[in-house]
Amino acid sequence: MSSLVKRCPECGSLNLFYNKEKGEIICKDCGLVIEDKMVDFDQEWREFDSEAAARKRRTGAPMTYTQFDKGLGTDVGRKADLYKFEGKTKSKFFRLQKWQQRVSSALERNLKQALSELKRVSSFLRLPSSVDEEASRIYTLAVQRGLVRGRSMESVVAGALYAACRRHDVPRTLDELGEASGIEKKEIGRTYRFITRELQIKILPSNPADYIARFASALKLTAETQSRSVEIIESAQHVELTSGRGPTGIAAAALYVAALINGEKRTQREVADVAGVTEVTIRNRYKELLDKLDLEKEIKKTKKKK
Repeated sequence: MSSLVKRCPECGSLNLFYNKEKGEIICKDCGLVIEDKMVDFDQEWREFDSEAAARKRRTGAPMTYTQFDKGLGTDVGRKADLYKFEGKTKSKFFRLQKWQQRVSSALERNLKQALSELKRVSSFLRLPSSVDEEASRIYTLAVQRGLVRGRSMESVVAGALYAACRRHDVPRTLDELGEASGIEKKEIGRTYRFITRELQIKILPSNPADYIARFASALKLTAETQSRSVEIIESAQHVELTSGRGPTGIAAAALYVAALINGEKRTQREVADVAGVTEVTIRNRYKELLDKLDLEKEIKKTKKKK
């Protein structure tokens, strides 16, 4: 509100307010528009098609951690430009590109190589772009803090991706990350714990229910079985049966039990292969679920109906 306006000249009221959208100072009592300072925040040019809009727009792509320069840097030409040049111009083009690479810092070279590896692993695991962005941010912070020293670039990339998956509730196991990156899952786990501890990244424990949809899809189970397995997991969490146990093992056992209840029998071997756990793990979790949740009666009812 303008400091010059103290009261309404019409009714003398001090009950005034400033409408930012219209740029007006209005008296709430009598409705008089005391001042009109409309500011147009829209663009001053018009667009009639997408090409004209792209040509006149003054901003570029948003900043992103998935590129080593956060998408704010510029390159000396493009490879497509190479075919337009001849002779000395072409050699000058290569020379400028070479010098651009030479003047880049060790941090930029590390990020350039690591982020391309991150994109490869992420593409293999079919991770969403939000996870890519978070993992790139975590890796960039790790490099800036000197946490990569003494560790392979691939293990730090895998650890950052696993941390990003956990933060965004995208269920991926250490076995899957190990297969995609070529690093042992123990090394990925160690690097993940080290990075999250040093960067003070708080990550909640995995929820076994997050794995149900993916495992059920791979086993070709119905929606009813998926819903029943989620109910079993919720009941197990209520009696604190999931604490201290691997989420994938709990999810696999819950799916196995739900499939038996709904008459969609799957072998323990099939479920174990999909979940990436052993048959022994599924048997142990299966017995615990039957004992604690009294599910054996439901399984017997299904057998009797057959």
